[in-house]
Amino acid sequence: MSNIDQVYFPNPVGKITQPTRTQPSKTKASDISFENVLEQSRWVKFSQHAQERLKARNISFSSEQLQQLEGAVNNVAQKGCKDSLVMMGDAALVISVKNRTVVTAMDRNQIKGNVFTNIDSAVVI
Repeated sequence: MSNIDQVYFPNPVGKITQPTRTQPSKTKASDISFENVLEQSRWVKFSQHAQERLKARNISFSSEQLQQLEGAVNNVAQKGCKDSLVMMGDAALVISVKNRTVVTAMDRNQIKGNVFTNIDSAVVI
């Protein structure tokens, strides 16, 4: 897994109570790293490139938004999609569904006038 701890999230992300691959460690909510939250969100990952874009564009997600993202990835995966655009709030995420990985992220300013290629589905949350 890439170094997810480098992602900047100005608002604390709460604990997601979903099943994980391994037994969760007993930590206080204030001790939960973004990496732990991603692990608990059923393994949607963020590529190094996406992490850099999130930090540079000051994009953050709440635990509820991460759960919605997971649901969106599950839905497009069930439909056989391979690469999807997920519009969530002021952010647009391009996701490799097969790898369950956010490839890149844009904010509202980068979305306008942009042409999204190499996707076979789009989800608006």
